[in-house]
Order: sequence, then C-alpha cells, then structure tokens
Amino acid sequence: MKTLVLGASEKRERYSNKAIHALRSKVIDTVAIGNKEGQVLDVKINKGQEAFEGIETVTLYLSAKNQVQYYDYILGLNPNRIIFNPGAENEELVLKAKQASIETMNACTLVMLATGQY
Repeated sequence: MKTLVLGASEKRERYSNKAIHALRSKVIDTVAIGNKEGQVLDVKINKGQEAFEGIETVTLYLSAKNQVQYYDYILGLNPNRIIFNPGAENEELVLKAKQASIETMNACTLVMLATGQY
C-alpha cells in the first residue's frame, strides 16, 4: 500500500506534515509532492509530477483551484482512491475520478489513521 500526499509541507503545523508523520508511524509507504522540495522524516517532498508506481491512495491537501493542474497527473497514477481532506473538497475532480472508476472520499486522513479506517 503506497500513499501520495499531494500538497506536502515541511512546516510541522500543516496537516499534510502531520499526515506524513501519521502514515509513517503506521509503516505505510509514503511519497509526497509539494510546492517546495524538502524532507519530512524519511519522505522526500518532490516538486514535480513524479511518475510514482503503485500508488494506492492519493490524499489531497490542496484547495480545489490548486488541484486543477494535477487532474491528469492524479488520474494517470490510477490510484484505488482519492481522499479529499477538509478544505480540499472538489466535485469536478470527484466526477473525473468516478468516470475513471476511482473511489473518492471526503474525509480526514488523520482521523482515518487514528481510528483504524485507513
């Protein structure tokens, strides 16, 4: 199981950063893309649209307008599901994902991990 955190940040107060910490604490293979390169724990934050293999989940920490540039990229990864964290809800991408048979959820990755629903 591999997760892509899209909208990753090195800033500890950001929820994307907390998600990387939580994912790694559960030993979930994690990759990340942000607007700046960096590192959180053992996870490198990439700036470009890396051709990651085997992405099972994309968890979004970008507003809907900032997701548009990633639509084709996300769908091209062919994940099993996309999690729209609070503030990242996006009906347009939900429709595109459903057309590609990708499960979508408006949920909080941190809550899902803490309650064993991930």
